[in-house]
This record gives sequence, structure tokens and C-alpha cells, in this order.
Amino acid sequence: MALETGGDEPTVSTYSVRCNQCQNAPCIEVCPTGATQQRDDGIVWVDQDKCVGCRYCVVACPYQNRTFLSKDKDIGFFPGEIETDFEKAGKELYSHQTGTTEKCNFCAERIDAGLAKGLKPGIDREATPACVNTCPAQALTFGDLDDPNSEVSRIIKEKGGFQLHPEYGTDPSVYFIDGKIGYSETSEIKDGSNQEPAPAGLEK
Repeated sequence: MALETGGDEPTVSTYSVRCNQCQNAPCIEVCPTGATQQRDDGIVWVDQDKCVGCRYCVVACPYQNRTFLSKDKDIGFFPGEIETDFEKAGKELYSHQTGTTEKCNFCAERIDAGLAKGLKPGIDREATPACVNTCPAQALTFGDLDDPNSEVSRIIKEKGGFQLHPEYGTDPSVYFIDGKIGYSETSEIKDGSNQEPAPAGLEK
């Protein structure tokens, strides 16, 4: 995604985007079967066994971060050859179901497994989303928005983290950092806006 600012001399900032894990998620409101749900920690997920593929959520998502699987598009890393261990693990963790909608869920299974071991999401790799662990530029930070002393809360406050399209009233749990736009001396996370605990992603 690219945002252009600056009037006569526009500046383009480019961001990778994913599900914003909105606290007031419109996708939940429009889902007729209850397939799209929100956990107590704020993560929005899809129960694909309940999804009928109506795609209302795809239309309702203001961030365009829903994918409808019309057919199996996964031809494998090496078409016609034996699947790699990574492919086998991927299908076991995320068995894509055609005719349904899917989205990022902050690797909820990693978070749950890590918490069961007493680990802390955003601190311990085994309890942290894969994208955060593998980002070569270390541009992603994950943590608890309800904890004012967490690393993610500190970065948002000190570097002026901002939500995409706050005017939509969706209250995203993903914040972005860009020195050219969005900075405010009073940038803060809204107290009490998320349930406890509220893991959140951050891009900087």
C-alpha cells in the first residue's frame, strides 16, 4: 500500500499491510454465520468450517485484507515433485479450504502454544508471529497494547505511531511508524480501548 502526502510536492510512503485486527471489526458484524470471530485478546479469526464463502467480509473490510479462496492455487514450491517439510508443516497448520475466506490471525496458534509454556508474546520467539521473527529488517514489533511499559507501547508513544484510517472507527490494533506522516507529540494508545491482554502488531 502507498500513501501520498505533501500537496504540490507529494511524498509517497509504502507499507506492507495485513489484517489490522480491528477492535470494532466490521467483518464480524456482516458475517451471517458467525464464522468471523474475535478472541478475548482481540485477535480476529475465521472459523473456516462455518464460512460459507458469501464474501460479505471481503466487501466490508476497509483495509482490503481478506482473501477468498475460489480454488486451490497452491501448486507447491516444486510442482510435480515431493512436498518439502515446510509445505507439509504449512498444510498441517493452515489447511486452506476452497470456497472460504481467510486472513492473518497473528499466528494465534503460536501465541497460544507459547502462553501455555509460560512464554511472553513479543519477547519470546516461540510465542511471537512468524512475520515478526523472520523480518530481515526487524521492521515489525509485536506486543501488548494494554501494557504501557511494553516495547510496542513505548515505540508507538515515542515515535508517533498511527492507525490507518482512524476515521472509520474500527480501532485497528496495528500501528505504523513513519517520520513523514502521522507524527504527533501526543500520540498515545487509547487507554482501555482493548481487552486484556491485547497483542498487537506494529510496523515501523
